[in-house]
Amino acid sequence: MSKDYYNILGISKSASDNEIKKAFRKLAHKYHPDKGGGDEAKFKEINEAYQVLSDKQKRGQYDQFGSAFDQAGGGGAGQGFGGFDFSGFSSGFSGGGPGGIKFEFGGDGGGGFGDMFGDLFGSRNKERGGQEKGDDVAVDLDISLEEAATGIEKEINIYLSSVCSECKGSGVKTGSKITTCKTCRGAGQIKRERRTILGIFAQMEICQDCQGQGEKPEKNCGKCGGDGKVKENKIIKIKIPAGIADNQTIRLSGQGEAGFRPSSGKSIPGDLYITVHLNQHSLFERRGDDIIYKLEINFSQAALGDKIEIPTLSGKVKLKIPSGIQSGKIIKLKNKGLPHLQGRGEGDMFVVIVIKTPDKLSRRQKGIIEKLREEGI
Repeated sequence: MSKDYYNILGISKSASDNEIKKAFRKLAHKYHPDKGGGDEAKFKEINEAYQVLSDKQKRGQYDQFGSAFDQAGGGGAGQGFGGFDFSGFSSGFSGGGPGGIKFEFGGDGGGGFGDMFGDLFGSRNKERGGQEKGDDVAVDLDISLEEAATGIEKEINIYLSSVCSECKGSGVKTGSKITTCKTCRGAGQIKRERRTILGIFAQMEICQDCQGQGEKPEKNCGKCGGDGKVKENKIIKIKIPAGIADNQTIRLSGQGEAGFRPSSGKSIPGDLYITVHLNQHSLFERRGDDIIYKLEINFSQAALGDKIEIPTLSGKVKLKIPSGIQSGKIIKLKNKGLPHLQGRGEGDMFVVIVIKTPDKLSRRQKGIIEKLREEGI
């Protein structure tokens, strides 16, 4: 049975790209192996579902064909594929299998049906050039608005597959050697035939004995079991550029999960994606590269003017309040916002004036205000 990726992420089939991303992030946080109560198997399943549903092409293939192949073992020619009727489809074909239909697809073909059915039948994802790629890893990182303004280097501690220190990524036990796989005879693939509602599909699949390498250790490394990689905590340094936006993602190439037997040269590590989140600030509101600050002043300051020390992202400054200023008036402080991530310059800081009316007055204060009222103020 194929997996229900929508159910795994807890979303509907009509979920938007943003809903898919939010569901993945929430579950990844919950089940990450590095956290208390984490579940490595569940985390991998969540990541697998996200890799398919976040890719429009893969999601389309999954939506169109995924459930139909669950019925492929015993269905008739008129069943499956979302209710489409394939009766009589075999009339134009000849060969073996039900209805005389037989298809053959290569494991590493140049696209089309080979790629599509390869995904459904479990072919390994490979980069151009034939190298298998390790899994990508996605993490979240919270920073302050001040850190976003200046840029900062952060360290993150993540739990992922790294090159085995015992065998240096070869998967071979010390004193042993690499031999040609007897199952696939060095090809890295084996041919499988599957009966489906359309006939017999001949599919080239990854050899499970050597994991598509065509060769395997004579004796496996005792630490990694022959995979050439082990799960461990890893500290990675990341430079957060000044001016980064909330929810912006940084990609670190080759910092994800190690590939299978990395020293063989047939695999490369996945990538690490860090999504940066800005913590809500107690004083400032960010709008693009500008920041908003609300300044409360009293009636006398508004009427007579004043010089007030206020905070900015780069330290305190003196702000001149002109006499007669009105509540809601905005004073602009040029280049006191966040630096532009791309290009030169900085955003601005906008100080919104709020004239505060006192809710409690002493007898003397009331008398003074009464006199002001008599003066028409």
